Amino acid sequence: MRTRIISALFLRIVIALPALASSAGQASAVPAFADQTGQPCSSCHVGGFGPQLTVFGRQFKLLGYTARTVDGTVPVSAMAVASYLRTAADQPPAPPYAANDNVALDQVSLFLAGGLGDHFGGFSQFTYDGIGRAFSWDNLDLRAVNDFTVDKTDLVAGISLNNNPAVQDPWNTLPAWGFPYTDSDLAPSPGATTMLNGGLAQSALGLSAYAWWNSSLYGEAGLYLTPGRGFMRAMGADGGAVLRGGAPYVRVGYEKDYDDQNFQLGVTAFFPHLDPGGDRTAAVSDKYQDLSFDGSYQYLGSDSGNVYQLNLRYIHEQQSLDGTYALGGSSNPSDTLDEFEADASYYWHNEIGFTGGYFNNAGSTDALLYADNRTGKPNSAGFIFQLDGTPFGNGDNISSFGNHLNLRVGMQYRLFTQFNGAARNFDGAGSDSSGNDTFRVFTWLAL
Repeated sequence: MRTRIISALFLRIVIALPALASSAGQASAVPAFADQTGQPCSSCHVGGFGPQLTVFGRQFKLLGYTARTVDGTVPVSAMAVASYLRTAADQPPAPPYAANDNVALDQVSLFLAGGLGDHFGGFSQFTYDGIGRAFSWDNLDLRAVNDFTVDKTDLVAGISLNNNPAVQDPWNTLPAWGFPYTDSDLAPSPGATTMLNGGLAQSALGLSAYAWWNSSLYGEAGLYLTPGRGFMRAMGADGGAVLRGGAPYVRVGYEKDYDDQNFQLGVTAFFPHLDPGGDRTAAVSDKYQDLSFDGSYQYLGSDSGNVYQLNLRYIHEQQSLDGTYALGGSSNPSDTLDEFEADASYYWHNEIGFTGGYFNNAGSTDALLYADNRTGKPNSAGFIFQLDGTPFGNGDNISSFGNHLNLRVGMQYRLFTQFNGAARNFDGAGSDSSGNDTFRVFTWLAL
């Protein structure tokens, strides 16, 4: 009874927030960048809220976050995400949370973000994890950039220092910014993902050089390393994956812009070698080869007020598990893992939006590597649906708090057709994949 009362109260608060904050006027985007550019969120983001980028948003990112129409702005922003989560079946509780029907503060983040002159800029994010109750560094992307004219053609060239392979990508179609954009650590999630899909997020530092030719052809090459344990401990991220040597990262992309619509195609390759279990004294390492193909189509609606976005991504990972196999952690010396994701969004006037997504992970059978499930397979698949509203992001409205607030409220439903190897009895204890289906109501606030 108590959880039902709390859930109902939370739902009322979520529904009431837009009404409490609304009034007529102009709205800002994420405040540090919105103040700097003088543009509403919808100039850079589909749906008036991140992270899907418009053409203007990609140019802003590629030019090192340096575009400015207002001087003397404060490069500080904050974000908070809270949600109510219900799973189809009770889950092992994560104290102090219950086995089901949880209301939680998922995260609170502080951003230092903006441009310094014409050639330097970036953003850094520091996050309090409301579920794990710990602080750590989050996304980092610091840039030095310059633009040239070569044979009467525009060329942008720059370097990026970042801590998550693909967080620097201009299209935000790679996993670092993938749908569902906001989630809860209380929600069940598949056990197997590729290295490119968060395997080194916040546990590596990379430096890459990129070039953007004629606003259409993109090329990038970089190298990722594991910082020292003292540094990682200070950042709240000690204990993550440990690279042996440098991990090369290569990205090539092409974009064609037709003003009211555009499309993009890209190929990414990533080659990390990892010490199994973080043990740097092991004689051999695990070698991964990730190859990703991605594409997107965007219709910005012109005068109709309708915005459409389609994203597709496929990642094939070849795993040479020499270290893990030698230590008895895998049945095979080599495995594969494949990920496919697709999502499509529709936004009415950049205010009310619906997104549907499909995901499918499949790979080699390995009884030791996937010993926590009955089949020894990594296979998981399902659908994600989201309905959301963003009242202040399109430039036609403003909150009563002024130019320093943006808000998204929404509902998500995630449906699993497979989970960790099977649709039924995936863990050998009678659990079905459908028991991990989740319903989530969230509030996402930016200040």
